[in-house]
Amino acid sequence: MKKILSHLFEHKTFSRDEAYAILTNIASGKYNVSQMAAFMTAYCMRSIRVEELAGFRDAMLDLRRPVDVQGYELIDLCGTGGDGKNTFNISTLASFVVAGAGYHVAKHGNYGVSSGCGSSNVMEYLGYQFTNDEGEIRRGLDEANICFLHAPLFHPAMKTVAPVRKELGVKTFFNMLGPLVNPALPTYQSVGVFSLELARLYAYLYQKTDKRYTILYSMDGYDEISLTGDVKIINNKGEDYLTLDRLGFDAVSATEIEGGNTVEEAAAIFLKIIKGDGSSAQQNVVLINAAIAIQTIHQEKSLADCYYEAEESLLSGKAFSSFNALLSKQKVSCS
Repeated sequence: MKKILSHLFEHKTFSRDEAYAILTNIASGKYNVSQMAAFMTAYCMRSIRVEELAGFRDAMLDLRRPVDVQGYELIDLCGTGGDGKNTFNISTLASFVVAGAGYHVAKHGNYGVSSGCGSSNVMEYLGYQFTNDEGEIRRGLDEANICFLHAPLFHPAMKTVAPVRKELGVKTFFNMLGPLVNPALPTYQSVGVFSLELARLYAYLYQKTDKRYTILYSMDGYDEISLTGDVKIINNKGEDYLTLDRLGFDAVSATEIEGGNTVEEAAAIFLKIIKGDGSSAQQNVVLINAAIAIQTIHQEKSLADCYYEAEESLLSGKAFSSFNALLSKQKVSCS
């Protein structure tokens, strides 16, 4: 590690193979806590290179616990986190809306590190028991159209660095990796990122895969469509810039989409929205992100038609039914 840190201090970069080896050694426990903390801190003091991101991603996927979900066409709705905005759990709610609309979702999630409350925090609080059992994962897809994949159960590296990330409390390169390493290898991906630079790195990597993808970056810093401002979109067709006028919405304020200060508050907001009782701003933000995900699957559909699908899922109670169906076998439901 001393050699690696010296490399960073000299402002040098790593090759794809070098990044692969570093991540592999982190996952295997070769470095102690202090060394990992030093590396993650020093590394994030400069811009990541696409070769490094590719190497880290390759190692994570090679080391993952694989999930056999053949026969399902899956989509993941996931954000990098790290935007510092403390929104409610938009992508998780949008995932259940998409599932309620009849699509199969493999939601990759984790505990919040640089944000107040991650998707795993809310799901755990509401009674979901994390699992990597393939039978349970398939049951979720069959009965609820969704499975929830808690990252540390599938990625040794995530488990190894979890205590360090929690103590650091700031975004690290693991934020950048999360959406890239869904263990189910979904066909479709709708992913929000915390910077325009990272959006373009993602686009470069996704262009070299068979995925159908949409990358989102709100120009005021959100890693999702926040409706607080305009949004940059990158997908298989190219780049686009969506103004609020084009989307057909008035601007919402940052306070209208805040996620609370505790897990309990975040869970209360989550339940209110998924039951169809959220504010207009909350519902619109969830629905537009769900609509983008549906359009990622059906690129020939208009965004308006995709939005109507999402709206019907939420307001008819199908999204809430999907949520309860996921938890039902675990003897937990919410009314």
